[in-house]
This record gives sequence, structure tokens and C-alpha cells, in this order.
Amino acid sequence: MTTTSRHDFTTGSISKGMIAFALPFLLANILQALYGAVDMWVVGNFSSAVESVRTHILSGVNIGSQITHMVAMAVSGLTVSGTVMVGQYIGARKNKDASQTVGTMFSMLGIAAIFLTVVMILLAEPLLNLLQTPIESMEHAKEYLIICLSGTIFIFGYNAISSIQRGMGDSIRPLYFVGIACVVNIVLDLWFVKELGMGAAGAAWATVIAQAVSFIIAALYLSRSRFIFDFRPSSFKIRKDKMSMMIKLGIPSSVQSIIVNISFLVMTAVVNTIGGVNASAGVGIVGKFNSFAILPAVAMSNSVSAFAAQNIGAGLHDRARKCVATGIAIALSISTAILILVQLFPDAVLSFFGAEPKVVESGVEYMRTFSIEYLFIPILFCFNGLIMGAGHTFFTLISGASSSLFLRIPVALILGKWMDLGLTGVGLAGPAATLAGVVLAGWFIFSGRWQKDKTGIRREE
Repeated sequence: MTTTSRHDFTTGSISKGMIAFALPFLLANILQALYGAVDMWVVGNFSSAVESVRTHILSGVNIGSQITHMVAMAVSGLTVSGTVMVGQYIGARKNKDASQTVGTMFSMLGIAAIFLTVVMILLAEPLLNLLQTPIESMEHAKEYLIICLSGTIFIFGYNAISSIQRGMGDSIRPLYFVGIACVVNIVLDLWFVKELGMGAAGAAWATVIAQAVSFIIAALYLSRSRFIFDFRPSSFKIRKDKMSMMIKLGIPSSVQSIIVNISFLVMTAVVNTIGGVNASAGVGIVGKFNSFAILPAVAMSNSVSAFAAQNIGAGLHDRARKCVATGIAIALSISTAILILVQLFPDAVLSFFGAEPKVVESGVEYMRTFSIEYLFIPILFCFNGLIMGAGHTFFTLISGASSSLFLRIPVALILGKWMDLGLTGVGLAGPAATLAGVVLAGWFIFSGRWQKDKTGIRREE
């Protein structure tokens, strides 16, 4: 099957190819990050005429969104494995196998989405209690969480389509689809929250509807184009060989994502016990800003991963390795500029979201130390892009889990709570864990271990 949306990364300029792929992906991720940021901005400015009530809703939306993000990450490994497998099959010129991989992934994600939706809705309140959710924010967090969980299948569906297209070297179409979702989300946020006064529930419904619209439009468009998958009911089959490889590559990445997100949830619980609702809201706003700040690194990491997968499938390991330095140089230059910005004007970031003075004070304290992470994230993400593109997802599990369990959580507890450094200490947990990840990933790459064949997918000359 031929397709108009496939791009060959095995020839041509490395830097030009990576930048051409990364820019649309970066824009798409910026738009996608607007989901949560718009929710926070609209809630912070229009959810209530009373400042303290707005703070309670902000805190609720922050805590609820962290749990929904963890749910999305729970199956992110399957989409990572989809990018790797589709990319390597495309590089090996095995389009039929690529199409079967897509059908298997869609089917598996559909089942996983339904299962997780039911389980997480039942566990919503116990999870919120476990996170030490402030009493004032509990009802807002619960309604936001349950509504967002009802749209899990659309989140999985859109992410599946995006991961497949990344493996094919296409970053343009995901930009179009997420652009539509962003516009819908902003319009509905303003309508539901500002005009109808629906608070956290309004922000949640706006997000779910926007995600549903994006996924449906993407699926309809691709089913009518020369996409590598035809979307016919008969094509949604779970093929054992593809499922086996997808689990082998995907489960480690999923477990890693879950552990990393659990470590951030533990940090949230620490923050809630240290400063209550004001600290929760302030750190939540920093988190939403952070979702934008790390996007250049995320874009270059995905560019490295897609680039590496195709070249490894074609047997071009040297070409795959050369893309890492390019990705780091580009992402690090942007991240450094962002670090300087937030160190000079942290209060402006917090105030933009309509935060009251006490919330701004808490957020600034946390941001001062947490933002140091921006110096290390581009390096770690690009290193991991190569490692995952090569199919070594088990190593990223070990690396991510180790840095989260043995550094992020202990540092947050020791410095933030036991040494009484408050949010300054909690903020240091992020850069400490990321730096450890850089050291581990750097060792794995420079030792040459990443070149060991993990998939057996190679071009037949």
C-alpha cells in the first residue's frame, strides 16, 4: 500500500529532516498543552467572583488533571511501541506489517481504554483522598476527574493515530487535528465556565468534547485518504506476533510512565501537606506552564525517535546516532532561554492564570528551583529518543524508575518536608531525578549497547 503521508528519513540532510519533522510536532504539542492551560486560565479568571473559591477550583482542576494524565500514560507504552514498530517497518519497506501493527494497536488500545475508564472512575475518590486533596477542593477535583475519565477512549484514539503518523515520518496532519481540538476546547471552556458558570465540570466537559471531535475528524479524514491503515472493521484484528512485540516494547515504557507519574503524584501529596490549597494551586499552575516549557525537548525527542527507528530498520546505525547531537543543540538552546525567562519573571507566569497573591507566592517559590530541570531535560529526552527508537524500552524503564523512586520522591520528602525547606526543597526533586537519568542514558548510548537488535525488523535488500 502506498501512502501520501509517509516520509523517508533514511536519506537526505539529517538536520533539515529533523527540524522539518519537529516544528509541526512542536506546534501540535503546544496546542495540545493548551487544553490544560486553558482550563486553568479560564477557571482562574472566570469560575467565580470570589477569589478564594477560584483558588479552590484551580486546586481541584490541577489535582484531577494529574490523575487523568497518569491514566493516559498508563498505555502510552503501546503508542511508543507503535511508533517504533511502524517506523522500523517503514524503514525496512514492509508496509503490510506496518498496517497490521496499526490494526493491532487500535484494537488493544480500545480494550484498554474501556477497562481503565471503569476502574479509574470507581477509584476516583480513594485516589483523591490518597493525594491528601484539600477539603475545599475535593468536590471540584472529583467532578473534573470523573468527567475527564469518561473521555479516555478519545485520548487513546488520538494518541494512537499520532504515534502511527510519527513512525511514518508525518508530523503535519497531527498538527491539523489537534488545532481543531484546541479551538473547540477554548470556545467551550469560555462558554461552559464563564457564561454558564459550570466551574470545574465545565472545564472538564470542554476538554472531553474537544478530544472527541479531534479523534473523530482524524479517523474520518484518514479513512478517506491513502493512509497506511484502511479503518475497515475487518482490519481491526489483534495479531499475536504484532501484539507480542508491542507488549515486549510497550509494557516497559508504560510502567516507566506510570512510575514517573506516581512520583509526581507523591510530590503533589507532599505539596498539599506542606502548604494546603494555596500551594496546590500554585504548583498546579507551574505544572501547566511546565507542560509548555518542555515541549521543544519533547518535539526533538520524538524527532530523534522517529528518525532513529527508520534508520535502524534500514540498518543505518551511524545515521541514527548522528541525529542526537542535533536534537540536543536545538532543544537546549530553547530550554535555556525559557529558564532565564522564568528566573527573571516568575510572578508574571503565575499572575497570568489569575492567581491570588498567596498562590503566586507559593508558585514562585517552587518554580525557582524546579525550573533548573530545563537544563537537563533536552539531553535526557534526546538520549531516550534514540534508545526507544532502537527498541530498548526496558532500559528506559530501569532508568526512569530508578531516578523517580530513588531520587525524585526521596528528595521531595527529605528536602521539602523533613528538612523543612518547603516548596523550594520539593522543586529540587525534579532536576535531581532528571540529571540522574542523563547519566544513565548517556552511559547506555556511549557504551554502544543501544545498537543491539531488539526487534529483528530489517530491510531485505
